[in-house]
Amino acid sequence: MRECRRHGFFYIHEPATIRLRAVNAIPESSYCHVAQGHEFHGPYHDREHGFPVRGDDALFERLLLEINQAGLSWLTILKKREGLRAAYDGFSVERVAGYGQKDRERLLADRRIIRNRLKVDAAISNARAILRLRDEFGSFAEWLHVHSRLEEPAWVALFKKTFRFTGGEITGEFLMSTGYLPGAHHPACPVYDTIMALSPPWMQS
Repeated sequence: MRECRRHGFFYIHEPATIRLRAVNAIPESSYCHVAQGHEFHGPYHDREHGFPVRGDDALFERLLLEINQAGLSWLTILKKREGLRAAYDGFSVERVAGYGQKDRERLLADRRIIRNRLKVDAAISNARAILRLRDEFGSFAEWLHVHSRLEEPAWVALFKKTFRFTGGEITGEFLMSTGYLPGAHHPACPVYDTIMALSPPWMQS
């Protein structure tokens, strides 16, 4: 059983299925409640969080955002998202993978982003890791698809082996936000049914 960082409810793993605790209303403590009508949380919650993601640059963006949230609020990251997009060349995997020392220095001096050396180094290292995954699997998305039947502990171990700065919380939130783990939305949230209709990877597995 796992409580989500941005959400106030639990989901329970069972053999061959996922059972969500039955509720009649969205709890005030849940992200679905907090996000309603919010300038930054609202659009992300309604159109991105938990929706399936396939493009490698889009997946890299989500991973980079989750890593940058460590120790900070999600609202801070959403507010800095466009600054991060500009600083990291639109979250282009190829461009970030090619960054050198001058780019590191540029990023660490950029007030629009999280100026943390470990996070900057992780972004560059992880972009290079994605290029290696492309060589073997064709894309980052396909690598995720190949492993989509994994349980969360196995996912965490795989991410720690493959990427930098990816502990259990970061890995879990990344996978939930991109549709590889359940729990992004409360069952009473209107977006929940929208996502179910898209058959995210966690449903298929």
